[in-house]
Amino acid sequence: MEQQQSLFRNRPFIFLFIGGFLAIIGFTMFFMTTTWFVISDLGSARSLGLILIAITVPRILMMSFGGVLADKFKKTTIMFSTSSIQGILLVIIYLLNDANQLTFVYLIILGFCFGTLDAFSGPAGTSLIPKLVQGHQIKQANAIIQGLGQIGFVIGPVIAGSVMEFAGVTTGYLVAAIIVLLSAFFMFPPFLKEGPVDNTIKQTPLKDLIEGFTYVRASKYLLTGILILITLNFFAFGAISIAIPILVETYGGTPINLSYIEAALGIGMLVSTAIIGLVKMRRRGLTSLAGLIATLLVAIAFSQIPNLYILTALAFFIGFTMTFVSIPFFTSAQEDTDPRIMGRVMSIVFLAMNGFDPLAYASVTLLVSRGIDIQLVILCFSLVGLLIALITLWKGKTYRNYTSTY
Repeated sequence: MEQQQSLFRNRPFIFLFIGGFLAIIGFTMFFMTTTWFVISDLGSARSLGLILIAITVPRILMMSFGGVLADKFKKTTIMFSTSSIQGILLVIIYLLNDANQLTFVYLIILGFCFGTLDAFSGPAGTSLIPKLVQGHQIKQANAIIQGLGQIGFVIGPVIAGSVMEFAGVTTGYLVAAIIVLLSAFFMFPPFLKEGPVDNTIKQTPLKDLIEGFTYVRASKYLLTGILILITLNFFAFGAISIAIPILVETYGGTPINLSYIEAALGIGMLVSTAIIGLVKMRRRGLTSLAGLIATLLVAIAFSQIPNLYILTALAFFIGFTMTFVSIPFFTSAQEDTDPRIMGRVMSIVFLAMNGFDPLAYASVTLLVSRGIDIQLVILCFSLVGLLIALITLWKGKTYRNYTSTY
């Protein structure tokens, strides 16, 4: 029977997670290669912060509109188009760097374009999952896709670090471009066989956008979950993401050391994702809150260690605890949301997951440029985040007591 079909016999789902897996590898390679290029060649933490902001700010500006498009048009077409264009952008970056013409300004412009495309592909891919699998398979599908994503976060930095170590930054950009273009191949719409568009109501994009925000505002569960994701990504993950390359440079590390820390973060995510996929988890709200508190406690420990090898071990635990925050909430939101409005709700969730990173980048780089020690900055961010998490645990009864139907 169709309901008993294994996810691994579901060909459209297989193409989706392979395409997403390759896209993540390509993106993490681009992100890490750019990070090291700016730190080593431009030699400026401020420049790094500005470029990372240029990559991520468009997610804030365009994410909600991306959700509107995901509800009105074929999600597969959006994903294929964005991956193809991102691959072309990486080819341009490779050619510029190969000609020794890759400047700060070019990286700002191309990074901005890359981030804008991400605002469209993220909500489309996430809202496509419930259309390809059965309702009782959504949590498992999320665990598989995010698990492969974490493998991508492990493999991407290792490949990028190894390529840069032995073949240079230019080759790193070339390999990233090839992988992203390959991801576009697996997202070719005929391979995914998406069904008809659910949202057939004719109204203006502004009304579509307002409808999405109204839907989220009416749900205490969604509002609390979004606050939790913002806290995680601003006070923990965002701050630590930009701190890692700065710390590697400060303590005399090389691209390989940066690869180890990034890989440890991804391995931690992978291990916890596997656990989530295997264990039936009914108290998802409480699990998500516990994961947030644990992540911030590890981040506090991260702020106190001046040793790259110990920081690598702590990065594993940060990755491990982070996944328990996002997947339970993400799955419940997909299960309970009206399919007609799924893209807009997922775009708001994605905004909470990714949109506040640039604010963290800007805040951290500003404080570091003022001469404040990077680990002191991480400590302060983590303590504020922990306070918010504890208040949410105390006040957020609806979220804390949420129980899954699957």
